Amino acid sequence: MAIGLQESTHDVEIRNSNPKFDDDGQVKRTGTLTTATAHIITAVIGSGVLSLAWAIAQLGWIAGVFVLFIFSIITWFTSTLLIDCYRSPTTGSRNYTYIKVVKANLGGTYYKFCGLAQYGTFIGGTIGYTVTASISLAAIVRSNCFHKKGHNAGCHTSNNKYITAFAITEILLSQIPNFSKLAGLSIIAAVMSFAYSFIGLGLSIAEIAGGNHPKTSLTGVTIGVDVTSSEKVWNSLRAIGNIAVAYTYSIVLVEIQDTLKSSPPENLVMKKASFIGISVTTVFYMLCGILGYAAFGNKAPDNFLTGFGFYEPFWLIDFANMCIVVHLVGAYQVFCQPIYHLVEAWFSQRWQENKFLTKEYSVKIPMCRVHYVNTFRLVWRTAFVTVTAVIAMIFPFFNSVLSLLGAGSFWPLTVYFPIEMFISRAKIERFSFTWIWLKLLSMVCLIISLIVAVASIQGLVKDLQLFKPFSSVS
Repeated sequence: MAIGLQESTHDVEIRNSNPKFDDDGQVKRTGTLTTATAHIITAVIGSGVLSLAWAIAQLGWIAGVFVLFIFSIITWFTSTLLIDCYRSPTTGSRNYTYIKVVKANLGGTYYKFCGLAQYGTFIGGTIGYTVTASISLAAIVRSNCFHKKGHNAGCHTSNNKYITAFAITEILLSQIPNFSKLAGLSIIAAVMSFAYSFIGLGLSIAEIAGGNHPKTSLTGVTIGVDVTSSEKVWNSLRAIGNIAVAYTYSIVLVEIQDTLKSSPPENLVMKKASFIGISVTTVFYMLCGILGYAAFGNKAPDNFLTGFGFYEPFWLIDFANMCIVVHLVGAYQVFCQPIYHLVEAWFSQRWQENKFLTKEYSVKIPMCRVHYVNTFRLVWRTAFVTVTAVIAMIFPFFNSVLSLLGAGSFWPLTVYFPIEMFISRAKIERFSFTWIWLKLLSMVCLIISLIVAVASIQGLVKDLQLFKPFSSVS
C-alpha cells in the first residue's frame, strides 16, 4: 500500500486483527536487539574513525583522549533521553520519525527547526559518504600504482569516476522501499566497519612494533615545528568537529527504534542497543585514535588508510578500503531512507489518487524474489542520488566536510532536543539544580558547535583555494 492513502475504519480493524500488522495498522515490526545494534554501529562507526589519529595529533594525548571520552558519554546520556520520548507522553502512540517525536513532546515550531537540522544533516551525510567512498576507491588504484612504481610516484587520479560508480550503486539500492528492509544491508555494513577498523589497528600495531617511534606530545602538533599558531587553533577545532561527527547517530535513532518489535518495550531494547553500540564504538575509537597517533605521531595523515600512512602490504590496504566502500554503501542508505520517506509521504498525501505516485509494478529478478517498483520512487530517488553525487564532485574534501557535519548536527539533534524533551516530560522545575546543569550542558555544546562550524568553513575555503583537478586525493 502506498504511503498516505486513506483507509476506512473497517480496513484498519482488519489490519489490527491481522498478525502481519501492528495495533496501529502499520506493517508489523520485526526488529530485535541485534538488528538495532547493527543499525547503530553502521551509523556510528563510519569514515570518522579514519580521522581519529589525525584528530588526536592536533589535540595531543591529554585533550584528544579526553574529548573522545566526553563525547561518548554525552552521546550515550542524551540518547537515553531521546529513546524515552519515542511514544507520545499523553496517548502512548508511536512517533515514527525524529520530527514527530519533537512535535509530540514540544509542539510549537520546534519540530520545524528539528526537521531543518535533521534533514540537512541527512543530505550532508550522503554527500560526505559519497566523497569518502570515492577517496577510498581512488586509494585502491593509487595503492597498486605505488606498489608498482614506488612510493614517490605521482599516481594521481580523479575522484569523479569513482563518485559516479558509487552513485550508480546507490541508485540501485535506493529502490529498497523502506528502513525495515535494510537490516541485512546494515549487518553487512557493520561487519565491514569492524573489518577495516581491525585492519587499521593491526597496521598501526605493526608500525609501532617495527620500531617506528615518531614524535608525539601531550599537547599535540608543535607550533613553529609542525604548524603555525593559527593552523594549530583551526586544526584543533576541526579535530573536535571530527570527533563529534564520529559519534553522531541521534539523527537516525528514532527511525532505528521504530523498527523494533513492540514487545519487549521498544525503549528498553533500544537503551541496551544504544549502550552496546556506543560502548563498542568507543573502544574502537580509543584504539584507532591512540594507536594511530602512536604509529604516526604529529605527522598522522587525515585518513590513515587513504592518506597513505601505510603503503604495504598493498593488498591489505586495498581490502581495507574496499571494506570502507561497502560500509558506506550501507550507511548511505541508512541516512537517505528518512529523506525518501518524508518526500514520498508528502506527495502521496497531497495527490492520493495519482497512479504515478502510488502504483507499483512487479519485476521478477532472476534468482531473487519479485521486486515491486514504483515509478515516482524510481525517478525521485535517482534524481536525489545524482544531485548528491554532483555536489560531492564540487567539494571532494574529507576532514573539513566531516567537521562541518559534526558541527551542524551535534548540538541540535544530539543535545538540545533530547534535553528539552526530557525537561518537558519530567516537568523539571525551572532553575532547579537539574534544570541548571542540563541547560549548562546544552549551552556549552552550542558554543563548541558554533566555534567548530567557523573552523570547518575556514577549512573548506582553504581547501577550495588549494584544490586542483586530478589531485584531490594526492
